[in-house]
Amino acid sequence: MDILIQPLNRVIQVEPGANLLQALQAAQVPMSYSCMAGRCGTCRCKVTAGEVLEGSGEQQRPLDGGTGQVLACQTWLTEPCTIEIPEPDEVVVHPARSVKATVQAIENLTHDIKRLRRKPAKPSDFSPGQYAQLQFGPALSRPYSMAGLMTDPLLEFHVRLVPDGQVTGHIAQALQVGDAVKVSGPLGAAYLRRKHAGPMLCGAGGTGLAPILAILRGAIDSGLHHPIHLYVGARSPRDLYGLDWLQDLQRQHPALTVHVVVSSGGNPAVQRCGLVTQAIEADLGDLSGWRAYLCGSPPMVEAATVVARHKGVAAEHIHADAFYAQGH
Repeated sequence: MDILIQPLNRVIQVEPGANLLQALQAAQVPMSYSCMAGRCGTCRCKVTAGEVLEGSGEQQRPLDGGTGQVLACQTWLTEPCTIEIPEPDEVVVHPARSVKATVQAIENLTHDIKRLRRKPAKPSDFSPGQYAQLQFGPALSRPYSMAGLMTDPLLEFHVRLVPDGQVTGHIAQALQVGDAVKVSGPLGAAYLRRKHAGPMLCGAGGTGLAPILAILRGAIDSGLHHPIHLYVGARSPRDLYGLDWLQDLQRQHPALTVHVVVSSGGNPAVQRCGLVTQAIEADLGDLSGWRAYLCGSPPMVEAATVVARHKGVAAEHIHADAFYAQGH
């Protein structure tokens, strides 16, 4: 059975019922992966012709009316088809694992955002922009983005406290320096594309700034010099944080422009008033050839994605992780 791989324009032969990710690996086709269980989204690709089986292999997935997006690790091949994979220079491989980490510091960033720093028992491999699942105890688990680089001595996470939240309530009231936390990952496909040589648009809402900080630091660390426009959004001035860190990054990367936008209560001499999407729409023209990294609440990410697409950013060049509330 023949499988056409795009954009490599390469045909590989597989047996019916083969797992797509395993078939790609056996043929030495470069493909990102991490958790191997369908959770992280890293091995996402697109079926552009033919049909495949997804999940447990019991559900047929026709293309008609669908996007064709699948996770290679959870996809089985049943007939000749065409698979579109990410560009080879986008590939990252950080096999997911769980490590024990010890809480080193708990700090207040705003009235409802905590900065947690932990020392892992073993070094952790991840790409800037990815996240991990943190487990503080039985039934106390929540995904949070890494705010730093894997070369940092401590893992850093920014946590917004949710009213009556089980996990964030534990963090606010019970978590202590010295406590053990299980860190599982890395997860997520909204990581920095280091080979990209063009401009970048970054949008961060609330604690969505955490992965964006990692992406900015990663770009600087990689020696990238292209223009970066960062739009930081918050509900009000008291919800803003990290502006000193951003000023330091601007000194390191003069082509970084930071736009701070608050929904209400802002001082027009200091911050813009409105929405991040309105500011992007007003400021920027044609964004063809740009990459976009968008992190924050689902409405913010979805609206910013629409604006980026409208201005010319290719769909495959928009890398987004929406922060869904989970009652924690």
